[in-house]
Amino acid sequence: MKTLEYNPSKLEVAFAHAIEDIKGQIEKHLPNNEILKVENKITADNPLVKFYLLDSDGDPHELVIKVIQTPDKF
Repeated sequence: MKTLEYNPSKLEVAFAHAIEDIKGQIEKHLPNNEILKVENKITADNPLVKFYLLDSDGDPHELVIKVIQTPDKF
């Protein structure tokens, strides 16, 4: 399927939602960290998924994933 629309593309939006949906599985791979909240900015030029974490020392951390689809190569 050729991508007709970018920023955000349908694939970028679906991928960002998928990342948010597997937050519990991601947390299992982050020892000594708890995911407190996930913020998903779907309508951004490139969707952004931001994770708010709390480590075992009580320190807060933020991780950001920006989803960018490169142009199709046909």
